[in-house]
Amino acid sequence: MTEGFERLIALTADGPVTVTSDLAHLLIVDDDPATLASLARAFRMAGHEATVCDHAARALELVKSQSFDVMLSDVVMPGKDGLSLLEDLRSLGIAVPVVMISGQANIEMAVRATRLGAADFLEKPLSTDKLLVTVDNVLRLKRLEEENRDLRERVGKHEIVHTGEAMKRVMAQVERVAASEARVCILGETGTGKELIARALHEHSARRNGPFVTLNCAAVPGELIESELFGHEKGSFTGAASRHLGKFEQGNHGTLFLDEIGDMPLVMQAKLLRVLEEHQVERVGGDRPITVDVRVIVATHRNLEELVKKGAFRQDLYHRVYVYPLLLPPLRERAGDIPGLVNYFAAQVAAQNGWKPRTFQPEAIRELQRYSWPGNVRELRNVVERLLLLADGVVDVAAVRMALPAGADGRATTGSVSSFSGTLAERVDAFERETILAELKCHERMTDTARALGLERSHLYKKCQALGIDLRAERKSEES
Repeated sequence: MTEGFERLIALTADGPVTVTSDLAHLLIVDDDPATLASLARAFRMAGHEATVCDHAARALELVKSQSFDVMLSDVVMPGKDGLSLLEDLRSLGIAVPVVMISGQANIEMAVRATRLGAADFLEKPLSTDKLLVTVDNVLRLKRLEEENRDLRERVGKHEIVHTGEAMKRVMAQVERVAASEARVCILGETGTGKELIARALHEHSARRNGPFVTLNCAAVPGELIESELFGHEKGSFTGAASRHLGKFEQGNHGTLFLDEIGDMPLVMQAKLLRVLEEHQVERVGGDRPITVDVRVIVATHRNLEELVKKGAFRQDLYHRVYVYPLLLPPLRERAGDIPGLVNYFAAQVAAQNGWKPRTFQPEAIRELQRYSWPGNVRELRNVVERLLLLADGVVDVAAVRMALPAGADGRATTGSVSSFSGTLAERVDAFERETILAELKCHERMTDTARALGLERSHLYKKCQALGIDLRAERKSEES
């Protein structure tokens, strides 16, 4: 059988495709064309999709370039056999579950396959019912492992640390609106924890057992955002080597968080509006709609009403996503939360790096509370990590002053904005420009500058462009 025999088995005939949580993409490896055809047919009828391949070397190439939920592989094949393929997968760190099948099975072969990590071992001739049950069990186990891994990552990692009244009010709103299907628009400055709040909404909702999928609209190039949201079919554009499920399909029966929606291109806003209205997406290069059930939560640091007035954001989409606005206070307005956040981040960073726990002098904490935190909670975490690198034992005031950005005297700088003239927007722009320029002088790489400011690197580039900062000129002036 030639490479041309490989084919993606269609899921359904005409009509919309409804995405289900049990949908799986299988790779079947066997040197017998009849076996490949019958297995593919059986999985198609069960609602799955299958890619078939007649030799192990090609199968290895496929799993390197595509994502499969389960692989079924014959053991005895010309050239590289199935057990050697399993060894190669494990040596490369590819964790796709593998069910081995063989018409020449023996105990020694089964034991070796199990030791190599095979999920199961089936003898030919294959019973269709037993095969489907086996694959279903493998998928269930894979799903449980993913959920457990996700839970381990979420415990502590996404905790919202707060003691002050400002965040207590926010969390009360979260609990009130989470139980509904209402669309929430999370507002707040960069670094205030908008994604954490979106996760909290998901965890307190009826969709908590479904996926939580995120997309930062400002970080994806305009020409790729449609594919990221809606997916694409193989060959639909240059570089589309395989089918890709978009964020809406990935988030089916769960929550999709669209961060920085104010930066989404207008043409995509129209397509997003249609999906929100019809609950159907169409992959790039696809020819049929796919029904999805997703709760969409959005966030932005920008003023959407002003963007609507300027024609940069569609008014109809605004009314679709701005059902329940939820405003997050900046860190400078919740100084009472800083001691708890410092202790939380210090313990987290120390555990991640295998360091001994550090303590902070009370005056060091007060010094941190006096700073204005233009990068908010994200900037605080970066500073705490910097402090743990600088301090040998107890973190004191001197270490705090050294760790804060250049030009900061440790005191709240909100008043310094008033030293600029002009309208409020002009003063804020001037303050942001001065802050970014100060950080640029402290770091050689844009990545480090963005991290210190609590920004995505792509967002920092856009911010510099909007504020008229010539990065090449700044670098030249530093070198001279």
